[in-house]
Amino acid sequence: MQDKKIAGFSKMDKQAKIDWLSTHFLEEPTAATQELASFWHQDEDLQRILDGFSENTISNFPLPFGIAPNFMINGKVYAVPMVIEESSVVAAAASAAKFWLPLGGFHTEVVDTVKLGQLHFRWSGTTERWQALFPELEQRLRLEATHLTANMEKRGGGILRLDWLRKTEIAPDYYQLRVSFETCDSMGANFINSVLEQFGATLQQWASSAPELTQKERELQILMAILSNYTPDCVVKAWVECSMEDMQKTLKTGDDVRHFCQKFETAVNIAVHDPYRAVTHNKGIFNGIDSVVLATANDFRAIEACGHAYAARDGQYRSLSRCTIKGDTFRFELEIPLALGTVGGLTKLHPLAKMSLQILGQPSARELMQVIAATGLAQNFGALRSLVTTGIQAGHMKMHLQNILIHFGATPAQIEEAKVHFEDRTVSFTAVREFMAQYNTVQ
Repeated sequence: MQDKKIAGFSKMDKQAKIDWLSTHFLEEPTAATQELASFWHQDEDLQRILDGFSENTISNFPLPFGIAPNFMINGKVYAVPMVIEESSVVAAAASAAKFWLPLGGFHTEVVDTVKLGQLHFRWSGTTERWQALFPELEQRLRLEATHLTANMEKRGGGILRLDWLRKTEIAPDYYQLRVSFETCDSMGANFINSVLEQFGATLQQWASSAPELTQKERELQILMAILSNYTPDCVVKAWVECSMEDMQKTLKTGDDVRHFCQKFETAVNIAVHDPYRAVTHNKGIFNGIDSVVLATANDFRAIEACGHAYAARDGQYRSLSRCTIKGDTFRFELEIPLALGTVGGLTKLHPLAKMSLQILGQPSARELMQVIAATGLAQNFGALRSLVTTGIQAGHMKMHLQNILIHFGATPAQIEEAKVHFEDRTVSFTAVREFMAQYNTVQ
């Protein structure tokens, strides 16, 4: 155990890190070293950029970069870049996009783009005293942060408002500044955190020197200053809508269109009221959302955390999408918070993130919100359509067939023959194993 401990690992160069890891944790050190190196980019300058994205980098972990075409969103057609390893996701999104293309496509609307930050502190004064002091203090906070906000204000952003809260359930003397920001096309994390830390410094200086404060009121302790990834006012809506008559022309199923729509509506309602179903239902939505978030080098962990919190905002975890049938009209919609950026961060550093934004037509953050929301809704539609008709496994396992064949060491010729063989058969691990055994026997 002692031999596996190390000090100063981050200061070692990449090769030394790999040598140490291979020696202490991998069964075949030489082969492991070669495999890690095989994933390095041949362009050394580009590899140095990739190494700089994270700490203790020893290799790259490639994920498939795919395209879902035929997305019509607000009358504009997109080819949507998606980065994901799950085999059926891109296919489902592309299928849903194609389904809705002749029906008017997807409609989207950005509700608002407010992002939030919090300054947490403890103060010995009363609520009434703080309320009286706050208007003048707010002016000082804004003034002393001007050097940080000036450029953002030129672009139309900046600090929108400051709200203060006192939550005695946390601590008797706990206060919080909740600050609302507009960060334009930037995700804004560094900007928000810098402003909040400046607020903390201003607040500390004010408490120590303001003549209007009593000795007791000078007791102020900054706890932390950090953005919030819960952004319930940075929200976008996406929806599809059509008549039953129009859907019947597109629907490729033996089911009566009204029967299909009613089953679909019930499936969504189950996820609205049953958290066990809602988690899987929303995971399907994030299959689509995360894929585009990753492709554009945005923060999918923040997006997921915020989305799941939003799904539980009334105290119970629920579906993020809704479905209604009114008369002859079917409507399927999604409302979700998406705090995104198209400038800054890795969006300009990662070559494929730059290409993703180029493919999307160099969208603003607001436009990207709409594209990603539409992709999440498309993914949800594709999954639910399969669930209430053929079942999820038929399509999923068809997509998974090639992975199973590769697992069994199938040649390109065997893969092509297997695709034909399983065209009208159920795909399973056992069935593919039997196919390979039979194929090898015949050969």
